Amino acid sequence: MNRRRRSLVLALAAGATGAGGALAALPPVLDRAAVSTSLARGAVLLAAARAGSRLVVGGERGIVLYSDDDGATWQQAAVPVQVSLTSLSFADAQHGWATGHFGVLLRTQDGGARWQRMMDGTRAAELLLNEASDDSQRAVAQRRLKEGADKPFFDIALAGGRWLAVGAYGIALQTRDGQAFHGLTPRLPNPRQLHLYGIRAAGERVFIVGEQGLLLRSVDSGESFEALPSPYKGSLFGLHLTAAGSVIAFGLRGNVWRSADHGEHWTQVPMPHPVSVSAATALPGGGFALVTQNGELLVSRDDGATLSLAAQAQPFPAAALAATTGGELVVTGLRGLQRRPKV
Repeated sequence: MNRRRRSLVLALAAGATGAGGALAALPPVLDRAAVSTSLARGAVLLAAARAGSRLVVGGERGIVLYSDDDGATWQQAAVPVQVSLTSLSFADAQHGWATGHFGVLLRTQDGGARWQRMMDGTRAAELLLNEASDDSQRAVAQRRLKEGADKPFFDIALAGGRWLAVGAYGIALQTRDGQAFHGLTPRLPNPRQLHLYGIRAAGERVFIVGEQGLLLRSVDSGESFEALPSPYKGSLFGLHLTAAGSVIAFGLRGNVWRSADHGEHWTQVPMPHPVSVSAATALPGGGFALVTQNGELLVSRDDGATLSLAAQAQPFPAAALAATTGGELVVTGLRGLQRRPKV
């Protein structure tokens, strides 16, 4: 998540509760369905993903769109909340999750056409309070419960048959069936409760990145985590795990770092411009692409060792991207979405 996107997410999350964090403003956004509108393609869209061959994007006020023709046309999904959505992730063509403001976790079982609210911030705080094992954990959970459901989840990933969601102030949950949730926060070596911006998993390895260069790793599908020495002390907004097993971490000011040994050692990947990196996606046929906050696309075909700048379109404040089945790219951001040629 780039600085502009992060600021937007946190500002909207805080502003919707009012200066005092009162809970009175929460029921409308949590209980009202997203409004169907012909202007949805131009909304602030912060997330993008593939569900099989389908493209799914989402963003402000609960707007989710899906396309079955590689982004040529879009339909709006049925979403039960009006909160901004921050990420999308799918296990297969049918089953996926969305994260959002006010601690919202949404589930779909039909490829993103219809969504159910499975978690909100108040329930998350109550859960963490009930599972607290010491006075320190109880005090933090009680404070969060008092503050209300104002903290967003930023990302979610499937690891070892469980969905792991991470968010602001170190909040993290897990679920196997989408019904029963358990706290993941106590397992994370994050004593300063830093924001957790990105999570990715492959096999038994799970990686989490966050603010101030936070890097966490699990080698047992999320049962336990360890903190890794970070090569960068600024915020890391996201991760990409390559097909060959390398870990790519990216963040502020064009910082892109690569580890070929599962996070033990890191090498900085040169960038043409010091622009914050927003998101990454795998490309059909191999390789991956990154998008920066101004919409630049960078492509790697050598497992992340180098990045090349793709043909530049007009500047576009970008937040996420996903590849079509044919290799074209759909980029989402503060002005809706763009289709880009194959890179």
